[in-house]
Amino acid sequence: MPYSTIIYTNKDHVAAITLNRPEAGNRINLEMAQELAEVCRLINQDEAVYVVTVTGSGDAFCSFGDGEPGDLPPCHPAAAIASIHRPVIAAVNGDALGPGLELALSCDIRLAADKARFGFPGVAEGLMPAEGGTQRLPRIVGRGKALEMILTGETITAKEALEIGLVSKIVPRKELMPEAEALARDIAAKGPIALRFIKEAVNKGLDLTLEQGLRLEADLYFLLHTTADRTEGINAFLEKRKPKFKGK
Repeated sequence: MPYSTIIYTNKDHVAAITLNRPEAGNRINLEMAQELAEVCRLINQDEAVYVVTVTGSGDAFCSFGDGEPGDLPPCHPAAAIASIHRPVIAAVNGDALGPGLELALSCDIRLAADKARFGFPGVAEGLMPAEGGTQRLPRIVGRGKALEMILTGETITAKEALEIGLVSKIVPRKELMPEAEALARDIAAKGPIALRFIKEAVNKGLDLTLEQGLRLEADLYFLLHTTADRTEGINAFLEKRKPKFKGK
């Protein structure tokens, strides 16, 4: 399906979403929000997709504002990305500001180019995050730093983002996508059902007590043992070969 504001590719079990409004800093408008919602639905329906990458075209990941401050598109893009059942890697190639940072926060792993910047500048216009920024950021960097970033609207560098745990790695801009693609391929080589269960256990477990989280983990672990992929993994280990997972 052709898109106007994003580029979508799918190869070797890795789906790639590229925000494609470089002339506007890849800022999210209504059309982009709708297309992101649609492509995320397609990904969840495609059993051949094991891992997803998200990046921006040009020099920005996703900048702040689109001429109508505070006018949040009805198709919430960060929620759409967060709804993907597969592991999602954000390759933050430039500014991730406002809704752009919320989009990055909705991903599971964040890699950043050395010149990338992060922040919620909307408070200067009397705004607040509206797509999970006040909820996801403190879960990742801690309550104090999250409040400092949101209340002051400060923009931080990639180095600072690494120091507070917002991103897991910084690489030169030209090496960012090769790094993200290599990571995606490495993850995609693992059992796809196990990948989905791990993401579910970690994400849901954050909102549970430890006892409840341990019970969820145990349930998913035993369920995994009923799959053909688990049998294939054992056979491959015994036969000293690479497993051929089918997601079943």
